[in-house]
Amino acid sequence: MKPWKTLATATADGQPLVLSERDGVFVIRIAGKELMSSLDHRSEDALAAAGVEGLKGGAPRVLIGGLGLGFTVRAALDRLPKAARVVVVELSDAVVEWNRGPLKALSGGALDDPRVCVELAEISRYVVKTSQRFEAVLLDVDNGPQALSRPGNQQLYGSAGLSAFHQVLAPGGLLVVWSAGPDQRFVDKLHLAGFDTQVIRSGKHTLFLARKRIAKGRATE
Repeated sequence: MKPWKTLATATADGQPLVLSERDGVFVIRIAGKELMSSLDHRSEDALAAAGVEGLKGGAPRVLIGGLGLGFTVRAALDRLPKAARVVVVELSDAVVEWNRGPLKALSGGALDDPRVCVELAEISRYVVKTSQRFEAVLLDVDNGPQALSRPGNQQLYGSAGLSAFHQVLAPGGLLVVWSAGPDQRFVDKLHLAGFDTQVIRSGKHTLFLARKRIAKGRATE
């Protein structure tokens, strides 16, 4: 078997971040642990499909937390109308650079699409500061509420983080969260935060589809 070829390196949270390739398969690792691979992106495609499937007309606004290898944004763009706007929030400038360089073909140059705007920021900080409202938020920045690779992401899945996502969603908007596995406690947290939630399986992974609840008699802002 061929050895992995290192294409680029960077640092994330003080840990080495490495982009490697072997036989056309691309992998990003942090501190030697695999974060993501191009070998199978069905769950990323499912994440995008679940979040934007109903946004066929008008000018829907979609927020994607986590760029990864670009599969989620590609799948979202393929399903969205020409007037849509997609904001991709990514913490690592290296990941963005790699998506514009050696990984570009994986997403068909998704970041060059005029509908896309990339924001270099932590998603937790972005949603607190932005004045924009979105019809859908797709969250794929870690392995889910329980299997975190970055401890600082825990806040995303707590009451404060879910409240912030609730705030940036338009009335009836949808938050879709990618997870390595199911988590009933997280479903309960979503309910308390004002979401009606459906849990679906995508291969080995789990998607939480959380619809912003609209209070009877008024639209929740």
